[in-house]
Amino acid sequence: MFHIRRRLPVLSPLTLILLAVASLALAATAASAQKETQAARASNAASARQPTSTDAGDVPPFQDYKGVRLGMDAGEVRKKLGNPQDKSDQQDLYLFSDKESAQVFYDASKKVSALAITYLGDVSRAPSAQTVFGTQIEAKADGSVYKMERYPKAGYWLSYSRTGGEEPMVSVTMQKIN
Repeated sequence: MFHIRRRLPVLSPLTLILLAVASLALAATAASAQKETQAARASNAASARQPTSTDAGDVPPFQDYKGVRLGMDAGEVRKKLGNPQDKSDQQDLYLFSDKESAQVFYDASKKVSALAITYLGDVSRAPSAQTVFGTQIEAKADGSVYKMERYPKAGYWLSYSRTGGEEPMVSVTMQKIN
């Protein structure tokens, strides 16, 4: 039997760390979104719900990242953001600096289904929660902030997470609602 060896690309330690951090942030956001969805379903079953601004289908101010929007074709994304550090039919990884990275996820038709943007350390270039949602979000005692909101009429959910401390991490994630 013949075995063909493929040489895998070698990624720098910084790339691996950023990829791990971004993956953890996305996994935490997805888990939190699932918990919030389950809690919302339980609440809806228990009592009639009062309408909120998102029930009306309001769209948040944060609708794209550097011109990249959900539903955009992979070719268009690459024209806007340039050549990714790591590229595939399912996702692209962009490392703009050691402080800013983005993951762009694609569906089967190679359209953007999710964006995860991560800022590390100096987060002065990161959007604030108010910029993302249009309203101020109260920080916890340690300075951390988290919010996830669904926008059914817009067709996606959006989350914002900022860790506390002197070297915070900000993660903004948006994903199509299936």
